[in-house]
Amino acid sequence: MLERTAQGDDSRDRDRDRDRVAQEITGRLATRGVEVRDSDGRDDVTTMADAVERFEEQVFALGGDLMVDEPPPGQAGRPDDARFQLPLRRADESAAEYARRLDQASRELRKHRRDL
Repeated sequence: MLERTAQGDDSRDRDRDRDRVAQEITGRLATRGVEVRDSDGRDDVTTMADAVERFEEQVFALGGDLMVDEPPPGQAGRPDDARFQLPLRRADESAAEYARRLDQASRELRKHRRDL
């Protein structure tokens, strides 16, 4: 009986840790202007964050500066290169669809790198 209770406590602790991490990632996404919705689960948040990171890696590889290319939240941006501006999530777009679109934008940037 004690063993089951300990396992249950471990499971709740892991869930709390995962929720905390998802909240931290949600905050980071918000600073980049990426909308995380109440219907998005922890896996959705992680998927979007991974896609944002891949996009940013390609921007850096091409010499982009996200501090210059990303507008402050709620403001229109004027990036040095429009391709370097992080695409925003559309109102009708699921987290998975948004991540796929970001990955496509990352592939386009990577292709441009090879063409240089």
